[in-house]
Amino acid sequence: MLKVEAQPSVLSTADSLYLKGNYSKAIILYTSYSNQDEIYSKIAKSYVATGNYEKALQYYKLNNKANPKDALSKYEYAKLLSKTKQFESSIEVFDDLMNIDYRNPNYHYEMGLVLEKMNDSTAMNRFRSAFDLDKTHQKAIFKIAKHFLIKRKHKLSHQYIDTGLETYADNVQLISLKAQNYYYQDYYKDAKIWFQKLIDLGESSEFIHEKLSLVHAELSEYSSAISQRKLALKYNPYDGNALFVIGTYYERLNDFKNAEKYILQAIKLKDIPLDHEYQKLGMVLNRQERYKEAIQAFKTALKEDPDNLASAFFIVTTKDHYYADIDSKIKAYEDFISQYSKSPFLSFAKQRLSELKNEKFFKQKE
Repeated sequence: MLKVEAQPSVLSTADSLYLKGNYSKAIILYTSYSNQDEIYSKIAKSYVATGNYEKALQYYKLNNKANPKDALSKYEYAKLLSKTKQFESSIEVFDDLMNIDYRNPNYHYEMGLVLEKMNDSTAMNRFRSAFDLDKTHQKAIFKIAKHFLIKRKHKLSHQYIDTGLETYADNVQLISLKAQNYYYQDYYKDAKIWFQKLIDLGESSEFIHEKLSLVHAELSEYSSAISQRKLALKYNPYDGNALFVIGTYYERLNDFKNAEKYILQAIKLKDIPLDHEYQKLGMVLNRQERYKEAIQAFKTALKEDPDNLASAFFIVTTKDHYYADIDSKIKAYEDFISQYSKSPFLSFAKQRLSELKNEKFFKQKE
């Protein structure tokens, strides 16, 4: 137990305990202080520090009644009400604060956050008011710029972002919005610069690396696209789609071994129809002249989706490369034409069948 001391000493000791992080002991001394009206806010802050929000709210409420012009404690009270999902009460306290000082931009911004949590569209009005009162308010600028990005009003979004970056050039949230704006406008060279700036500032996330990978791919920079996608993969190593995409990038680089490796990994992970993946695997195997394995991959693709007529056509064209016997090739095309009479590849199949028959005819006459 703490010994009860003279009142001025009690308060200074309690303050010292609070500053040192001994919040529970500070509360004991604060509550022994004779003039409680003076220290309700200190008790509230101590309870917040211990995580007892219910008690903290009780004392903030007492302070609000005892000291109605204490704007600082009222501000903390409003934010704690919001944190504990008492949104309507929080709005009331913020209204009181604005009556005290309407030109405080943070009151508008914090009230906007509460309205946002309530899915109230007027939240944006509060963020704009905060910005109008303080053109350097980074958090308000971010909210407004993000709003315009979502609305695909890229020019307006860029304007707010640029305003924010004038006073804080390394604001990673605004830089991210800048990169996203350019990405969604298909300005890939600009998007690349701004996503790279995030990385240069030490930022790293699945989102950043994935988007930068896509940007590199759009610019046909497949080696860089692979590097960034592999970094994204570290955050989600069982992402079958990412593995498949890496495989397609290797294919673009004519690195068919690695293309095969990553496409196979993707197939093992995915639990959905895989006709496209097996079809791509067959194409990669074809480029390595591994025709027998390619035929099997295309058959699996066709089994995954019997309506994928491209897979059926790839089977017959691969057999054309694989079979040495011209009669086997002819039969493969005849079977395809018979089975897939409505295929969009029918004219190609008929043309190749005609070529093979002519080739056979001339060989017989030799």
